[in-house]
Amino acid sequence: MAQRRSSLGFLGMFGRSGDLRQLDAALRGADLHPALVPEGVKLTIVNLMKDRWPEEPPPQAYSQVAQLFSYCIAGPETFERAQGLLQRLDAERRIEAALETGDSFDARIVLMALHAKLINAEVVERYGLAAG
Repeated sequence: MAQRRSSLGFLGMFGRSGDLRQLDAALRGADLHPALVPEGVKLTIVNLMKDRWPEEPPPQAYSQVAQLFSYCIAGPETFERAQGLLQRLDAERRIEAALETGDSFDARIVLMALHAKLINAEVVERYGLAAG
């Protein structure tokens, strides 16, 4: 099995890898402009995805990751205005399940948003999150 590699590109000579392009598109779909997410954070997300799905992530994986990450960044009200009540409730259910499980893929996405200092203060307060 050939390992998937992620690439940011270099001086416009080499293009971004497909996984980063897919993540950027998914972030846009979740109403989060990719330019607001540092490249290192995006690389971490795709590397977490590679750990979770060593072959290839399922087609819906990028949008599901982007939805959860967008909720963490935007907070409940802003996220609901952009994505709707059902998407907000789904993101909240996923965070609650991640907190119960402790070490899950969703927990790692939330923790990464927290450590990158991108997470919304209301999300931190609502779920009692702390980096440490």
